[in-house]
Amino acid sequence: MLFSGLTGKVVAAGGTVVKTLGDGMVCQFSTADGAFRAACAMQTTAARIAPRVPGKLDIKVAFNYGPVVPKGGDVFGDTVNVCARLVAMANPGQILTTQQTVDGLSRTLMLRCRFLYPTKIKGRAEPVSVYDVPWRIDPDLTETSMHVESPARAGRWVLKLSHGGETFDVQPEGEARIGRDKTNDVVVPSPRASRVHARIYARDRNFVIVDQSSNGTFVLIDGNDTEVMLRREEAVLGERGWIGLGSPASKHGMHVLRYRLAKRKG
Repeated sequence: MLFSGLTGKVVAAGGTVVKTLGDGMVCQFSTADGAFRAACAMQTTAARIAPRVPGKLDIKVAFNYGPVVPKGGDVFGDTVNVCARLVAMANPGQILTTQQTVDGLSRTLMLRCRFLYPTKIKGRAEPVSVYDVPWRIDPDLTETSMHVESPARAGRWVLKLSHGGETFDVQPEGEARIGRDKTNDVVVPSPRASRVHARIYARDRNFVIVDQSSNGTFVLIDGNDTEVMLRREEAVLGERGWIGLGSPASKHGMHVLRYRLAKRKG
């Protein structure tokens, strides 16, 4: 009963079941959004079936976005290995995914993901950033309605990022991506900055910065003598201060941004 119900959710989200392994199943999707929606629907289905099944029924779900190697009706490769590791790490009733998957999601679903921690995985030189996917929310809700339910929606503050004479506002329901690549919200053309260096978003009425780089992100809050260095970690930003990409903010230069909180209009 459970497998048939889960299979239906996979197919409805545009995926296919590659194989089943005892009490597990491996599925493949063409998009990260499809895997996201299927994962949430599968957990919802399991929760509905649980009261009718003797004993406790909980499932663990993980999904990862990237290339795979198809062979003999199966799939192999680093993407699959990382996904298997995440399943082993997940708690019953939980969905886990990775930074590379979050980067591949549409904006509405991306905002649903919550950074947990970096972890080392065998075969990977760099730590893998692990994200939690809350599933007790309808994944088909519009972005606007989801923001109404978000704790950050009622925030009275906007975070202002300044660099190179320009200012970018981060709203309580939004985010900002910072890095050397021109696709970022705030482009920092410094050789010290990574292509996609850091991300800032609102959480629990605070603004949080998450390092995604190779060389680290430095945060210097006004009034503090010591700045914090982040390596695949996160920190809550104070009222105002400086952010250094790949090198201390105290050194100044093109790798440094200024930030401050300002009251939200309206």
